[in-house]
This record gives sequence, C-alpha cells and structure tokens, in this order.
Amino acid sequence: MNPGRAKTGVRPKHVFLMCPPEYFTVAYIINPWMHGNLRRIDNAVARQQWRSLYDHLTDIANVRLVLPQPSSPDMVFTANAGLVKGSRFIVSRFRYPERQNEEPYFADWFQDRGYEVSMMPRDVPFEGAGDALFDRGGQCLWMAHGHRSIPAAREIVAERVKSEVEVLKLVDQRFYHLDTCFCPLEGGKLIYYPAAFDAASQTTIEKLVPAHRRFAIAEADALQFACNAVNVGKAVVVNRAGKDFVEGLGKLGYEVVQTPLSEFMKAGGSAKCLTLRLDEK
Repeated sequence: MNPGRAKTGVRPKHVFLMCPPEYFTVAYIINPWMHGNLRRIDNAVARQQWRSLYDHLTDIANVRLVLPQPSSPDMVFTANAGLVKGSRFIVSRFRYPERQNEEPYFADWFQDRGYEVSMMPRDVPFEGAGDALFDRGGQCLWMAHGHRSIPAAREIVAERVKSEVEVLKLVDQRFYHLDTCFCPLEGGKLIYYPAAFDAASQTTIEKLVPAHRRFAIAEADALQFACNAVNVGKAVVVNRAGKDFVEGLGKLGYEVVQTPLSEFMKAGGSAKCLTLRLDEK
C-alpha cells in the first residue's frame, strides 16, 4: 500500500501511522471489551474493515505504515505506540506485559526516520496517544490516568513535549484510555463522555472548554466508541454513531463519516486507536 493523497491533488495536511492487521486477534484479556472474545476475531473481516478505514483516510490525509509483528497482535492499535510532537517521539511503557513486545518495534520505526526517540522509565506506565491528546484550540496536552498511564508520567511528558499538561482521571473500566471517551476536534471543540471521568475531572473540562465548544455524548454512542474518532479538518471518522451524535456534530460544523470496525471493538479499539497522528507540532 502506498500513502494516499487527497482527491483535490493538494498534499494533505495531516499524516497518520497505521499497522495492517495481519496478526490481529484477541490473544489475552487486558480490558473489559476482550472478555468473551478470545480467538473470536474474523481476521478476513478485520482486514476488510481496516482497509475501509485506510481508504477513507488516504482520501483526506497521508498514511504511513509500520510492519506488523506476529508476537504483537495489538500492534494494529498504533495510537498506543507513543506520543509524537515535532521531531520527538516518546515511546510508550505499557502497563501490561502482553503489549510490551511492541515497544522496540515502534522505537526502531521512529529512530530509522530520524526522530529523537526517548523512553519512559520502566516503572512509569504511559500509553502514548491513547492517554495523551493535544488540545486543538490551544497548547495544552490532556493526559489521563486511572487504568493504564499513571500520574507520575505527567512531569516527564510535560518536560519532553514542552507543553502544559492537564491531568484527568478515568473511572469507568470500559473507557480505559482517554481516547475512548474524549476527542479534541480541530477548531478547538471537544466531544466527550462525562461519566467516564471523576467529578474533579469533569469540572476541569467544563472550566477549560466553554460550553459552546464541547459536546457531551450519550452512553449509547460512547459504547460504540464514537469518541474514538479520527478528525481531519471537518471530517470525523468513527465506527458507528447515532442520530443525535451526527446532528450534534453537524451543528458544530463537522461531518461524521461512519465505517464499521466491529472486529476491533472486540479488542477494545476503534478508529482513533488504529491511527497515530505524526504531524503534531
């Protein structure tokens, strides 16, 4: 597969990293979505769904690929590889041993392309752009803890990316990464599922993001991972979303693009999980 170009012929602004699902399966249980799905992935369907997402994104952005590895079935979820800002890449330190095999593969990919690669201390779990998302209306980085990353990662990440870091706490096991329930949109707007956060974090979000710029989604949409979206310009690419979600984002000026990702939902991931944005400045 070759990186795509926008249909207009103009070089796309955004660049994403994806990993083909050649070895994707549910081989262990490290989140609630995996329960009951061990070895129940239809890999042919997964490949079709991944390719559909890839095709959608190559119409509006550039996509680069990292080679999948047989020892790392969750490597397809490249959002968890680490955090990119400019030419710097912070490699994730996965909480669970089942995913730690991925770390050197991602480190090598970025090292080979000239990035300044740094590692987190082994005793400081931090799961990259799964738990750390740049605000699209300012300079802050939102970072979550509660299930995977830990609060001690804040200082290290803030120093390395030279950004103010706002820390949020996740309290619902179903939403184990920040990007499963929180999505900053271009233009400074936000979609999120409030009940995934503790009361103090909800207050922080409400304080920093004005009401007219945030859209709180319903539980039904949250459980379809509607917040686990890839945003490129006015397009918001998701697995599935209800009428209220589509209409709500329409009022904010965005167009929702739905592309089924049911096989990846069995492992606790969706559109955003399957991508890592490389052009963070």
